[in-house]
Amino acid sequence: MKNGKIGVTTENIFPVIKKFLYSDHEIFLRELVSNAVDATQKLRTLASTGVFAGETGELAVRIAVDKEARTLTVTDNGIGMSAEEVDRYINQIAFSGAEEFLAKYQNQAIIGHFGLGFYSAFMVSDKVEIFTQSYDSEKPSVHWVCDGSPEYTMEELSEKRERGTTIVLHLSEECAEYAEESKVNELLGTYCRVLPVAVIFGKVKEWKDGKYVDTEKDNRINDTEPLWTRKPADITEEQYKAFYQALYPMSEEPLFSIHLNIDYPFHLTGILYFPRIHNNFEIQKNKIQLYCNQVFVTDEVQGIVPEYLTLLHGVIDSPDIPLNVSRSYLQSDSNVKKISGYITRKVAERLNELFTSMRAEYEQ
Repeated sequence: MKNGKIGVTTENIFPVIKKFLYSDHEIFLRELVSNAVDATQKLRTLASTGVFAGETGELAVRIAVDKEARTLTVTDNGIGMSAEEVDRYINQIAFSGAEEFLAKYQNQAIIGHFGLGFYSAFMVSDKVEIFTQSYDSEKPSVHWVCDGSPEYTMEELSEKRERGTTIVLHLSEECAEYAEESKVNELLGTYCRVLPVAVIFGKVKEWKDGKYVDTEKDNRINDTEPLWTRKPADITEEQYKAFYQALYPMSEEPLFSIHLNIDYPFHLTGILYFPRIHNNFEIQKNKIQLYCNQVFVTDEVQGIVPEYLTLLHGVIDSPDIPLNVSRSYLQSDSNVKKISGYITRKVAERLNELFTSMRAEYEQ
């Protein structure tokens, strides 16, 4: 058993997180699920490079709630952590962990940082527990507990758990709504519906006799390959229209769509639609959704999309758009100007194409 203090600089980290870094309590779930997805992506990378020689199995992130116990649990079967890694990446919050991993496997596609995102859990919890088993089976399983103060306890377990990490949030009384299935389902639908790893919600797994046991049918909530991640050549016009209707039910068919796909000098994918507008009163802004590696961030994209193009609808996804630590606002950066210019050029090219080859539709 190890007792200690979290952090190396301050005992006020939790008030800082609650008041300044994360003003919106609901994003705690986005952060925890994103971290879990990151852990599975890292395991895939280790497997592809031969560092991990075992079976990865079906990688997934599982979320479960217990209303009576007032808990919310997030489980992944990804890379896991050893006691040394928990000490470094959780207890010493000055480190993010992802930095060294990215440096070592810089040619692979890795997302996310554990870092401060994990600590957003304390916005809604009286106590947080971590159970984790490293992909290195020689390492013992670890149990970490913290009640929101700078104090924590950590112990190595005598019984091995399955590979991966389980985070148990003991929700505070004022945040009991996050133990409600309907509320959590709503949040998952907002932030996690297109994550690249299967996200399963429900009381689906329970730890018994050294393994996870199914307790009820799995409920998968996401599409791991949304339309904008696919090659334009593989998508039909009907699929583009169906995707638009899924984004904006009951809307008229758009006039045209633009598939964005560029990986240099920045990464950007997405699909933008020009909606049918019959009068000025129908122009609606904030209809473009911004994602970062398939994690929903915001629908306020001023600064990325020029003001006069914010009537467009659709999705843009880029890991190169700089966000503050809570992803709540954009930070000024040369990439943002380049991305804005690219979007403007693609829209202009599509309009010019309509003008020259489909004049009647263009005038309409």
